[in-house]
Amino acid sequence: MDTGLVLVIVLLIVIGAVAWIVMQRRRSEELRERFGPEYQRTVDELGDPRRAETELAAREKRVEKFDIQPLTAQEHQRFTQAWGSTQSHFVDEPTAAIKQADRLVTDLMRTRGYPIVDFDQRAADISVDHPNVVENYRAARLIAIANEREAASTEQLRQAMVHYRALFEDLLETSTPMEKEVGR
Repeated sequence: MDTGLVLVIVLLIVIGAVAWIVMQRRRSEELRERFGPEYQRTVDELGDPRRAETELAAREKRVEKFDIQPLTAQEHQRFTQAWGSTQSHFVDEPTAAIKQADRLVTDLMRTRGYPIVDFDQRAADISVDHPNVVENYRAARLIAIANEREAASTEQLRQAMVHYRALFEDLLETSTPMEKEVGR
């Protein structure tokens, strides 16, 4: 074999390896930026950045298939009024208000176009378009479960309401995630 040909082959292999490494780093950085704190939570949960990145990329592909819609003006008004009622209800009946907040958030997700399956899948789906508040959803849900067992304090219930509100307000947006990205 000609020495020049061997050098060309080695050079192509090195260039290919460098390009692959650069692409992997770029992909990691894009996922880190897109998912914010959810990126690190997933890495911690799965114990490996590559596995976490595969999971996050799979979430993106799953959510791309959804028909996520902005709320109509009437839906926006209905949900805003329902949330106000839920918050008002908290003062007199915090336990019932937390259940109502959970149902309202789930209804809002359904109305926007997210499938309503088990909680973990809902949280994973929400993390794609709402990564900065999905942890609020998880925290609120844990308190709601404690509430069902009558094991949540009033302060915990108040915190759950704050968490639900953060997700609710983020979901209440009137533009789709793509419209936000392109600045429409």
